Amino acid sequence: MQYQHGGDIYTQEIHMDYSANLNPLGLPDGVRKVLASCIHTDVCSVYPDSRCGKLREALGRLHEVPKDWIICGNGAADLVFGLAHGCMPRRGLVTAPAFSEYEQAMRTCGCSVDYLFLEEKEGFSLNVEALLQRIIGAAGEGRPYDMVFLCNPNNPTGIPVPTGEIRRVAEVCLQSGTRLIMDECFCDFLDEPEACSAIPFLGEYPNLFVLKAFTKLYSMAGLRLGYGLCSDGNLLERLREVRQPWSVSGLAQKAGEAALKDLDFVRRTREVVGTEREWMRGELEKLGFTVYGSRANYVFFKAFQGEGDTGPDSPSGRDMQTPPKGWLYHRLLEHKVLIRSCSNYPGLNPSFYRVCVKTREENRRLMEYMGKAVKEENGAKRNGLE
Repeated sequence: MQYQHGGDIYTQEIHMDYSANLNPLGLPDGVRKVLASCIHTDVCSVYPDSRCGKLREALGRLHEVPKDWIICGNGAADLVFGLAHGCMPRRGLVTAPAFSEYEQAMRTCGCSVDYLFLEEKEGFSLNVEALLQRIIGAAGEGRPYDMVFLCNPNNPTGIPVPTGEIRRVAEVCLQSGTRLIMDECFCDFLDEPEACSAIPFLGEYPNLFVLKAFTKLYSMAGLRLGYGLCSDGNLLERLREVRQPWSVSGLAQKAGEAALKDLDFVRRTREVVGTEREWMRGELEKLGFTVYGSRANYVFFKAFQGEGDTGPDSPSGRDMQTPPKGWLYHRLLEHKVLIRSCSNYPGLNPSFYRVCVKTREENRRLMEYMGKAVKEENGAKRNGLE
């Protein structure tokens, strides 16, 4: 099976990975210290708390919600699959492009999944009116959606939806008997995350479930720690019934507790990400690329069409059934630089890419490789015309 996500540094030699959207500041120092200390205690030698009691208490204080509204998992993806198997939806709706696990999880339960395509002419912003009409229309047909997934800000586009609009969607879903799953894993990278979060009105909408993770913000992808928030106690109990009891390791729980104490780390992260994202936007535009309005810790853009945008997946040739990843992906891979081709997202083609935001030194190096790739591709096109 072909790798479907960013971060594939295991099947190829990579010197710079710009395909995975992790915090450019890396793991917080407090987390490193706690993890090191765990080697000298019994954390690794006893079963972890299956209810993640202390971590849920800390998360409850952070989000100002009862700890009983919180469930922890082995990353947000673990909870996505848990939701599907706990609810067993028959009909679901996802936006496209978006994180593929939403659709995959629902299909494992025999659920039919519809797409609401985000339009390039609208800058890939969510058309809330179109979404509401789809949900209302499905209910009117007597075939309401059981589950709707929204990522805010969206992955891979990075474009957020304001809280007021999300509340409208939650209300329509409530009236239609639809479960609304809001993925806010990238929300904390926004300059004003509270302006786009649905957490403040969780109590008003028991049909609303919010996904969060330590993966991106705290660069804890290898530790696997995510959590969900919902005021529907019955749903949370069903999730516990369909998931294995020790899904969150003791190390991950200790790391999560330590991470939540470092509030300055989050502030510094937003400053670095905001500054570097806008710098990268300008540099990509200088190369002739179309850059869209991401407000997250990654940049979504469209490159001009090249020789690598058609035909087999690589110059050496691959199975023609495999979607091509585009000339820029392959040119950079020759320099051992990995970016995220968006060719396997429904609604996108090999011209679209996503790159994460790192530090200025790293970003300068990436742009140097980007410049080389553009020159190489332009040279190949000229030679092809001669």
